[in-house]
Amino acid sequence: MTIIASNLQAVNRAIAQAARTAQRRAESITLLAVSKTFSASAVREAYHAGQRAFGESYLQEALDKIEALRDLPLEWHFIGPIQSNKTRSIAENFAWVHGVDRLKIAERLSAQRPQNLPPLNVCIQVNVSGEDSKSGVAPEETTGLAQDVARLPYLRLRGLMAIPAPVEGLSEQRKPFARLRELMQRLNAQGLELDTLSMGMSYDLKAAILEGATIVRVGTAIFGQRNYGEK
Repeated sequence: MTIIASNLQAVNRAIAQAARTAQRRAESITLLAVSKTFSASAVREAYHAGQRAFGESYLQEALDKIEALRDLPLEWHFIGPIQSNKTRSIAENFAWVHGVDRLKIAERLSAQRPQNLPPLNVCIQVNVSGEDSKSGVAPEETTGLAQDVARLPYLRLRGLMAIPAPVEGLSEQRKPFARLRELMQRLNAQGLELDTLSMGMSYDLKAAILEGATIVRVGTAIFGQRNYGEK
């Protein structure tokens, strides 16, 4: 067994254990392997160990990997900040986008999504911790943005995404995830049909699952430490 395969097994065990604690089915939680900065060969190795969904943040690097791995039935998620000049390539090559926080970006993704492809799945990124350095729409502005995005053709608004400020302790880690879950519940009560909470990484995975995460994003626990200098 390869190191990546062994790591994937360990991460999936952690997801299953957290799901049991939350009295949820492990199958209700999707593991998104964050493969940014790692090679196409590492993604291929993870695929052969059973992983199918991969997250990328650096567009040109991602496009190179997508091209190199076209022989595999992979599901590509774009999880980084989105600049206007990158929306076309994202709309044409990805199945999911996790970081929409401006209507302008959503409108460009919708207009540039090829009509022969299924609608692009999108999550609105919410700045649940109120950090100045973090992307994301303010919680109180989420309703208006969600309603506008939901009306766009060629997009399917699936839910919300957040990267809370790191904190210690399970109870403190759960609080921002609970706020995101409650926000999605309010949006659904207003008529939106959202089913996705993209939240939780290696260090706060259990807290996210206890609060209802349906997608968890894990990178280094699968692939190892990143070397950004060689990206």
